[in-house]
Amino acid sequence: MASYGRPGIIGRIIVLLILILAMAGGGIVWFDYLNIIDAKTVLAPLYRFIGREGRSRPEVPPEETLSLDAERLAVRLEALELRTMEMEKQEQDIRTRREEIEQMAQELEERQKALDERENSFNAMVEQAEIKEKNIEQYARYLNGMPPERAVGIITAMDDQAAIDVLRMTEEIAQREGTTSIVSYWLSLLPPERAAELQRKMTTRPPSLN
Repeated sequence: MASYGRPGIIGRIIVLLILILAMAGGGIVWFDYLNIIDAKTVLAPLYRFIGREGRSRPEVPPEETLSLDAERLAVRLEALELRTMEMEKQEQDIRTRREEIEQMAQELEERQKALDERENSFNAMVEQAEIKEKNIEQYARYLNGMPPERAVGIITAMDDQAAIDVLRMTEEIAQREGTTSIVSYWLSLLPPERAAELQRKMTTRPPSLN
């Protein structure tokens, strides 16, 4: 009985092996069809046997083979290029801003020079006015110390503005020192027309600064 059972077991094993191979082959074919695996080389004879063309994958030339290192390098180069462009833009902005600041500084310097020139001119005018005022005061004191007739003769020879300056300074000195002004007496000794003209101008014109 044992001799009859052994061939049966071997037959079952063979059947099971064939079944396993068939299932494995079917699985490979199915996975290859779904593009899960690439079994075109192994399954090509089978496809030709059943009259179908095996699924083929486009071949990529060796020179076009993608390289992960090359991709990383390309990404880094692109990032570096963008960074370089950004830095160049920042440098351009800095240069533009620097030019604007230099222009503003130049304008401020020119304005400062103009202000300094105006101040110097004004100071010179004030100094000249002060010098002239001192000279007029000295001249008024000089005329006030001489005989009225002689002083009136000198005043008569002056132009109107110089005569007005002397007359006003004479009155100012008298007010400061609390003395009687001799201006009225000088005017009375002048020709009536000249005296009237000087009095009119003294009341209508402001004190001269130059």
